[in-house]
Amino acid sequence: MRITDLMIKETMIMDLQATTKEAAIDELIASLATSGRINDKVLFKEKILKRESESSTGIGGGIAMPHAKTTAVNEPTVVFAKSTRGVDYESLDGEPAHLFFMIAAPEGAANTHLRTLAALSKLLIDSDFIEKLMNTTSPDEVSALFDAQQAEKEAAEKAKAEAKAAREQAKQQENATVQQAEATLEGKDNKPFVVAVTACPTGIAHTFMAEDALIKKAQEMGVEIRVETNGSEGAQTVLTDDEIRRASGVIVAADKNVEMARFDGKPVLQRPVSDGIRKSEELIRKAMNGDAPIYHSTGKSSSDSSSSNEKTKVGSKIYKDLMNGISHMLPFVVGGGILLAISFLIEQTAGENSQIFKLLQTIGGGEGAFFFLIPILAGFIAMSIGDRPALMPGMVGGLMAANSNAGFLGGLAAGFLAGYVIIGLRKLLAGLPKTLDGLKPILLYPVLGLFITGTISYYIFDPIFGGINTWLVNVLNNLGTGNAVILGLILGGMMSIDMGGPFNKAAYAFAIGVFTSSGNVNGTMMAAVMAGGMVPPLAIALATTFFKNKFTEQERKSGLTNYVLGLSFITEGAIPFAAADPLRILTSCIIGSAVAGGLTQLWGINIPAPHGGIFVAALANHALLFLLAVAIGAVISGLILGIWKKVLVTK
Repeated sequence: MRITDLMIKETMIMDLQATTKEAAIDELIASLATSGRINDKVLFKEKILKRESESSTGIGGGIAMPHAKTTAVNEPTVVFAKSTRGVDYESLDGEPAHLFFMIAAPEGAANTHLRTLAALSKLLIDSDFIEKLMNTTSPDEVSALFDAQQAEKEAAEKAKAEAKAAREQAKQQENATVQQAEATLEGKDNKPFVVAVTACPTGIAHTFMAEDALIKKAQEMGVEIRVETNGSEGAQTVLTDDEIRRASGVIVAADKNVEMARFDGKPVLQRPVSDGIRKSEELIRKAMNGDAPIYHSTGKSSSDSSSSNEKTKVGSKIYKDLMNGISHMLPFVVGGGILLAISFLIEQTAGENSQIFKLLQTIGGGEGAFFFLIPILAGFIAMSIGDRPALMPGMVGGLMAANSNAGFLGGLAAGFLAGYVIIGLRKLLAGLPKTLDGLKPILLYPVLGLFITGTISYYIFDPIFGGINTWLVNVLNNLGTGNAVILGLILGGMMSIDMGGPFNKAAYAFAIGVFTSSGNVNGTMMAAVMAGGMVPPLAIALATTFFKNKFTEQERKSGLTNYVLGLSFITEGAIPFAAADPLRILTSCIIGSAVAGGLTQLWGINIPAPHGGIFVAALANHALLFLLAVAIGAVISGLILGIWKKVLVTK
């Protein structure tokens, strides 16, 4: 089967419009649904996001491969999409993704389909091939390129297999002395030898990309390697006892349990499957030198490694859970916030009795989108921790926090509480008879999870965080000018530190918390973070416009789009530039963003809308001063960058 039998032209997207990870996933799923390749968009997205929660399928190098195997899929399909400007996909290397391959596999997919997908994964290791893909302009070009590349790969593999068969046949015909002489001539006795196992939860893409990366890097390093893959078809090319015995070390690049007892007494590196793709040289070097802990089997089971990864750091886990809540909350913030902003504009002209004003207030405000902010935040934090059974108690805990004035902080606490309550219940109820397993998700988890979460929230969390929330709002409302400016400087600068990463999200979440806790009245912090977030793309746009000799033609073209992105409060437009020149870009942008944020507080600017950039500036109590603060910050950053950056040397 050809790859292009699955990667049909009708589903290809040659100009992906999405600018965020979830929007990209939605756009790819929409293409599948339109072509009739899936029958349930909601279920399919749920499976895709579940896979993303385990580890990002943004594998780095500008590639993202979201994938799921589910009954929602009618026919196995790969959706190809290309984004010129790139999407912040939370990729493993922190870079934006430009090429997307959404893999939709039905339950019980035929082995032929899985082998085809494995072949696709291996092609994406080739950097020359990726560059050619980036230059395609039509589905026909994409299909032709894949057909040619697959044919070349298959021919090479066939030649390799024939050569291997010929060598094996020759060896069988010679006596043991001749075989030993040939092995010596080939340097096999002296050549380093390592073995590896690759595996990912779905077993479609990462498993085989890690295999190919390890083999390719081993050839470059002059190291002999044998790789076992644990994909959807189970273990393939299984390692023999003799190979494990001969190996200097073992690499286990896996995100699920694999057979470990056989490696007892060997140096074993246990890493995520993504390290097999991105850090293949490091893994091979350590394995060949025996630079790894000696593995000792417990003898409890064939897969006695409780986890094939290194332990996830607590901070990283908390951040991932928090971001899951915030990312699901943001559409409510943006949609509701902008409708609220429009309603305020209508109120100024048509009055508070206007039906359109009342409609937009109802849809966007406390009876509509904003009603869900804290419950959604808490629910999806809980779901990230305890999976689907934690969603309901988390949302209820968040609603209780919102209704008791515990606000944003109470919602955060309720989300984490509900998630870990469900984990605790799983352990507590693990000893129940198997016949009661069906009752756990439909009766025991919902009832006990809700009761425990609700009780702790009602008697402990809501009173505590309600008091903290009231104190925080009072402090912010009574800040002196000097302290307010310092806070504005910090929040504005944080928006540029990582442009959509943890610092940026923390500053934005803090401003949202103040905004929602004050009845959408105190928008001073929103003014600081909005100004700080608008500066980076605008600064880059200015620098590429007025310092043209310091940027490539492609960078100058991309710089023009940053005018629109900056004015719209989409900080991520600056990410590709920051990735290419982090020291100059980040330093200059942080300075300008901090200045802009500080000026909003110096001038007492208040924006009663959580998103929108220039489109909600008219709602500010000092609209012109807000625009001036943004302009000053952008000019400062643009000048620093333009002066600091070296003149482009043309050859």
